[in-house]
Amino acid sequence: MTLGIQSEVAPTKSKGQQPIWLASYPSGVPATIDPDAYPSLSAMLIEACRQHSAHPAFECLSAQMTYAEWDRDSRDFAAFLVEEANCRPGDRVAIMLPNMLAYPVTFLGALRAGMIVVNVNPLYTPRELHEQLADSGAVVIVIMENFAHKLQEIIAATKIRHVVVARLGDFVPTLKRWAFNIANSYIARAVPAWHFDNFTMLQDACDRAPSERYRDAQVRAGDVALLQYTGGTTGVAKGAMITHRNLIANTLQCCAWSGAGVRPEAERVLTPLPLYHIFSLTANLLSFALFGGLDFLIPDPRDLHRLIRTMRHAKITWMSGVNTLFNALVDTPEFAHLDFSALRVAVGGGAAVQSEVARRWRDITGSELVEGYGLTEASPVVCINPFFNPKRGTVGLPVPSTEVTIRDDAGRELAVGEAGEVWVRGPQVMLGYWQRPDETAQVLTADGWLKTGDIGAFDADGFLRLLDRKKDMINVSGFKVFPNEVEDIAMLDPGVLEAAVIGVPDLRTGQAVKLFVVKRDPALTKADLSKFLHDRLVAYKRPTIIEFRDELPKSNIGKILRKELH
Repeated sequence: MTLGIQSEVAPTKSKGQQPIWLASYPSGVPATIDPDAYPSLSAMLIEACRQHSAHPAFECLSAQMTYAEWDRDSRDFAAFLVEEANCRPGDRVAIMLPNMLAYPVTFLGALRAGMIVVNVNPLYTPRELHEQLADSGAVVIVIMENFAHKLQEIIAATKIRHVVVARLGDFVPTLKRWAFNIANSYIARAVPAWHFDNFTMLQDACDRAPSERYRDAQVRAGDVALLQYTGGTTGVAKGAMITHRNLIANTLQCCAWSGAGVRPEAERVLTPLPLYHIFSLTANLLSFALFGGLDFLIPDPRDLHRLIRTMRHAKITWMSGVNTLFNALVDTPEFAHLDFSALRVAVGGGAAVQSEVARRWRDITGSELVEGYGLTEASPVVCINPFFNPKRGTVGLPVPSTEVTIRDDAGRELAVGEAGEVWVRGPQVMLGYWQRPDETAQVLTADGWLKTGDIGAFDADGFLRLLDRKKDMINVSGFKVFPNEVEDIAMLDPGVLEAAVIGVPDLRTGQAVKLFVVKRDPALTKADLSKFLHDRLVAYKRPTIIEFRDELPKSNIGKILRKELH
């Protein structure tokens, strides 16, 4: 199976110069990939299934699924959508599942049937669920039984005409299935009562053989594969239209970056972040499927003790996560007693990886915690650090076939070392926002550049230093303060477990810096922390307000939510 990787030189900049980051590329990483190597995302995954057919593809709570079973069960589900749910190519199918064997089956099945997948967070409230279903116009939803009661409250106000109910024991061997269905309480302590006029249990849907007439849909690479909802660069929740070509391109970019560091059918990747999040979907499920890796799906990463037990058994070689998860692991004593001899790389995304967390991770595991950069609108990966020689304080280098520039507020390109808004162009950049042309026009230029809303700067070697979100930047008497920097310094204090910074109104300076802290050391005082920061930050960057909290608000993937602190 070709990975669609090419070796020719990447497109040059407008002045005829090579991008400065190419000289810093790890050995063996090509300048470009071929985003047209496969006719569709489903074709790419089906080819992977058939090449690695006998190898295990996924494991969840000790139950495994092979690539051949993934191929078979996803085809069965695709046939169900077409032949019994009466779906047509382009219809939207919502998938509201945690990390479980049902997710890859229904994801690939929907694509094979020519549907557009709408990823939905299972923890959504009925109001949030209604907003996403109504906006996407989904006609079918796959939902875990534990959360079906939420759908029941709002289904009448949506276009949903068929509900597929999943259980944790779906696709588990029959002799074990009863135990897994009892274990549904692993996600929620009880399964509330629910009823729908038109529903099918997922296992039943996939136990029905397709008719002889069934054929996978013939979709085009430019067709939308995924509606991925995001606050995006403008803050309003909307569906990023991610095409088959976008996801193929980003998968091949990740695979090219991994290069010789990956061993086909020998990688064991840990997936604690939910697959309904674009980072986990691309970096874990899609990328490692091409290599024939075994993906360990974690339904609930908040249960650190169970997660650590899985890591002890799995002997993982790669993993991804967010800063708060890595911080929680290194702060859990039993984590330090694991055998990390197989672990080569952990990749952090979704939010900035703090330097102290990366240092502690390296000290405990002996492996690197590598930071990358991406956003939903770019499928999502834009930059990655070299896996085995990362440059601390940066998010790495643009991945193959990707252009990145730094622009001022007028859209003019800035020089190396100057800070401005990060603009991105490449085959992984979305088509636009679903049914929101005005929002699309705010972030996509006519010549294909994505305005990210992030502030960054390149160094002389082409590594991107990400300073912060444009909207989160604090202006203190005309001086720019980036919350990430202050948070990173606060985390160096051994008494601090978590930190978050926002700007608050101030009559004298316009804005002031406010620091929220969760203590590691109960004896830590505001005076002690203020002195610690005084010695490490210039006056205008120092927090004038410090507030201790028992916990900080976080998103479903563990990213600290500054907007909630406001």
